Amino acid sequence: MRAMRPAVSLVILFTLALGLVLPALVTGFAQLAFPFSANGSLIARHGQPIGSARIGQAITGPGWFVPRPSALTGTAPDGRSIATPYDAAQSGASNLAPTSTALAAHVAARIAAWHATYGAGPVPDDAVTSSGSGLDPDISLANALRQAPVVAAARHLPPDTVIALVRRLAARPWLGLIGTAHVNVLRLDIALARAAAR
Repeated sequence: MRAMRPAVSLVILFTLALGLVLPALVTGFAQLAFPFSANGSLIARHGQPIGSARIGQAITGPGWFVPRPSALTGTAPDGRSIATPYDAAQSGASNLAPTSTALAAHVAARIAAWHATYGAGPVPDDAVTSSGSGLDPDISLANALRQAPVVAAARHLPPDTVIALVRRLAARPWLGLIGTAHVNVLRLDIALARAAAR
């Protein structure tokens, strides 16, 4: 029993220190320093949360900007049907190799659908490929600019107004070097709804 006392004491000490005190300190610091991120990056409209700036959502229709395709849509590689795209509980990539015929078929179908909706011309990579999480909340600036004329026409807005909105909300590469220019789809669609309501 005497030999076990130090071991039990250390377990209790480390459980309290690392299981209670440290998480409480980190949580308190996060709430003070980064409250928006610490609380899920929730975006509210009329006082009600409508989504997170960090998780993509299923948005469809020509009157809205649409996100990257979700890897959680359609049929999984193991053959099971995935009925809920952009389900954060199912986050994950398709895990299809670059040489996969299934991946090539998915991309070809998405390219055809893109051309049917947005017209001929180059298709942005992120418009036909899913992200590693399958829940990417952002699209490239090029993707948003290609969608802008169709969205503007569906909403009966001047294309220049929608393009200006996209450019205003675009996040630029950090220090001009790290990352790419991109736009958060949920924020863009909220701003679009406000612009259309005027």
